[in-house]
Amino acid sequence: MSTRTIETLLTVADAARVLGTWDSSGERFPRRLIAERRIRFVRVGRMVRIPESALAEYIDAQTVQAITRGNVRRAA
Repeated sequence: MSTRTIETLLTVADAARVLGTWDSSGERFPRRLIAERRIRFVRVGRMVRIPESALAEYIDAQTVQAITRGNVRRAA
């Protein structure tokens, strides 16, 4: 028996809302991420669901850190 915890699976539309792309492109952006295998997803029969943790991982991977005074390189 597996001890795997069950996490919330989002619809593609819900994922688009979380990513903030629903108003501009609807489901197109998350569907492209799925088609290009740039995000984890789960197939439930013919339906596609995206784990909440997969969205968090994608957002973390795409986050650009701000430049701080300590890590700014000066031109020589």
